[in-house]
Amino acid sequence: MHNPTPGLPAFDYIKPASLREASQFLMAHGDTARPFMGGTDTFVRMRDGFWREKHLVDVKHLDGMNTIAFDPEIGLTMGAAVNMNRVIASPEVNAHYPLLAQAAGTVASYQLRSRATIVGNICNGSPAGDTTGACIVLQGLLHIHSVDGTRTESLDNFFLGPGKTVLQPGDIVTAISFPLPPQPWTGCYIKLGRNALGDLAIVGVTALGYPDATATSGYRFRLALASVAPIPLRPVAAETILAENSIDENIIAAAAQAAMDAVTPISDTRGSARYRKMMVRNLTRQAVIDVWQKIGD
Repeated sequence: MHNPTPGLPAFDYIKPASLREASQFLMAHGDTARPFMGGTDTFVRMRDGFWREKHLVDVKHLDGMNTIAFDPEIGLTMGAAVNMNRVIASPEVNAHYPLLAQAAGTVASYQLRSRATIVGNICNGSPAGDTTGACIVLQGLLHIHSVDGTRTESLDNFFLGPGKTVLQPGDIVTAISFPLPPQPWTGCYIKLGRNALGDLAIVGVTALGYPDATATSGYRFRLALASVAPIPLRPVAAETILAENSIDENIIAAAAQAAMDAVTPISDTRGSARYRKMMVRNLTRQAVIDVWQKIGD
């Protein structure tokens, strides 16, 4: 008889003393080992049989993993193990990157956010990640430790498909950093779910905008779409329409249509592909109007 609530499979818990030791272990064990931080997705996916790793390598205690630092000349750096409730409560985040706090606040419940991390949200490679869009439009840069040293990866090229990223065995994301956004800027995240709390996004739209004298419209927008393509999607054609034409309701509608045309959603228990496409158009229009009005104010 099928067990609808299976338990966790057996696994080894590894607590390395350094990033070097952690990377070496992950490299040596390839597909059977996984870095472990919050565990909010890890335990669920292991329980349900989607992940079959034999070793969980706890990296959340290692150097720099739990720090939040803001430099007015450089920007924000957050350790990979900083949980979402800390992001939401951070004075530095709320003062300079409020879009991050807003997006994190839409994730599940307070209890889960005390474990869940933004970097974990990104590294899972889910196209439905609530915080991924904010990280994309804020031009987040991942800092990665490996057996060969350290490197950085832009989010523009990080995602390869559902659950797939450029990370290789031995790679550990230690932090995410954000440059200073163009001033003055504003942004918003609109999430459509089946209920107000705790649900995955059926559609998620992130918008960021700022004045730019080099654009025909006088403004630049960055957009990111969630849960409507194999990877988090930036609808470049929609951004171009908003930059190259004087903004009014018709131009915003054209940009929203371009965003809709860019997506390739699937149908599942949370919504049909057709419904998702229509809501991309509607929510993109709503998000752009919200940001545009705030910039004007």
